[in-house]
Amino acid sequence: MKASALLLCVMVLVIAVSASAGDKTLFGSTEKYDRAEATLLMGLASDNEGLRESAAYMLGELKSDKAVIPLMGILRCESCSTGRVVAALALCRIGDPRGVYAVKQAVQFDDEAVVQQRCAYFYNAYVQPGTFNFTSAQDTAVNVDVAVR
Repeated sequence: MKASALLLCVMVLVIAVSASAGDKTLFGSTEKYDRAEATLLMGLASDNEGLRESAAYMLGELKSDKAVIPLMGILRCESCSTGRVVAALALCRIGDPRGVYAVKQAVQFDDEAVVQQRCAYFYNAYVQPGTFNFTSAQDTAVNVDVAVR
């Protein structure tokens, strides 16, 4: 298990260094891209939290359409808020309407304010600027006005 996790981490780093977002041609062939994508999708199912988050991030960078449903599951069911935030970022980067809608719903319905705020930020940054308003609170934390313009 540790060897496969290490192999996946090395592969993620190689992809991060050598590929730009969503460019399959840098892999030399679609076969190599498909293998990398399949390996990263396996990483989403790992018990290792860091590996799951790294795989989610890289699938967003690659704009993997195959990752949308698993990432939506992470956004909805992950117990760790960091995992949900990374899934939201990846879904916004991919841009699939199903995933984007899930992120927009998380702004209103996630149990943690930090996840709501980050989802709103990613939605504004990658999907539709100006959808959510950000205002400063008394304690300098950032609040999100969930009213959609």
